[in-house]
Amino acid sequence: KGASDLALMLRSGSLAAPVDIVQERVIGSTLGADNIRKGVTAVIVGLALVVVFVAIYYKVFGLIANVALLMNLILLVAILSIFQATLTLPGIAGIVLTLGMAIDANVLICERIREETRNGVTPFAAIRGGYEKAWATILDANVTHLIAAFGLMTFGSGPIRGFAITLAIGIITSMFTSVTGTHSLVALVFGRSAKLKSLPV
Repeated sequence: KGASDLALMLRSGSLAAPVDIVQERVIGSTLGADNIRKGVTAVIVGLALVVVFVAIYYKVFGLIANVALLMNLILLVAILSIFQATLTLPGIAGIVLTLGMAIDANVLICERIREETRNGVTPFAAIRGGYEKAWATILDANVTHLIAAFGLMTFGSGPIRGFAITLAIGIITSMFTSVTGTHSLVALVFGRSAKLKSLPV
């Protein structure tokens, strides 16, 4: 009986319920462009702060990490451009998260190298040991994020799927630049110093 009465009221027109306007907002056609502009600004400011902090805290290794971070950003944007992906707010969020994960991997490597240095090993052994011991943790973290990204791609749609695609590509590029890229740069910078006594980390 109650369901029948409700169906009858819905068919007959609007319900007799008071409506109070709490908030009213006008949305223009420039809202999307404005959000994208603010998102890009947020990426630039966040990246600049991270670059400055890492360079001060980890010295030469921090500068190497920053080069790898910029390489990661360029590589990620290049891959997105190849696939002609449209940059949306969720895509920008994926880029920001990717940059955070990339610098996190370098922090793990630097801290492992510091730990090896404190244990009294030679600089070259500290570098080798730092990369070897940090690799398992970096791989575990990135694989976990990759599984989550594939889950979002499979079950999500629209903005969620765009975020997941950007995140998945960024995870793969960050694993390459954060480990292989920085290791190559470290070898290039310190490989010629046969009498290296300490590491600027």
